[in-house]
Amino acid sequence: MMRVWVLPVLLLLSGAVLATGLARRGDLAMAAVLLPLFVLFAGVNSPLIFPRPVPAAEAQRRSAADGRPVVYWRPGCTYCLRLRLRLGRDASRLHWVDIWRDPAGAAVVRAANGGNETVPTVVVADGPHTNPDPAWVREQLPPPM
Repeated sequence: MMRVWVLPVLLLLSGAVLATGLARRGDLAMAAVLLPLFVLFAGVNSPLIFPRPVPAAEAQRRSAADGRPVVYWRPGCTYCLRLRLRLGRDASRLHWVDIWRDPAGAAVVRAANGGNETVPTVVVADGPHTNPDPAWVREQLPPPM
């Protein structure tokens, strides 16, 4: 569970050290620009930007009941972030499984990708799709009620 926070914490610490060094040298303007950038990068790479993950078994049960796709992802994955951002508000209509938190989810991804943990892997009724186009994922959503 802690591994999902390693990259965001490293980005925050690096930004703080860099900004402090620049401020000590008298370059306050550059420090004021870089620190918020590092905070932004840390936020984008944290699990906070994604909808709350559910266990794989629960996501599969919910998907069978409501027909919504299941997205297997991991923090720090640029392709997962791209999918999440391009889906916008529709992202909350999907079932998200963090493979770093859920070993069963990681097993599903490995089974779908020849042993590799390639994410995002989106599972719909016809099977798994690795790194699909966000527009295609949006088309797989059932109409809102």
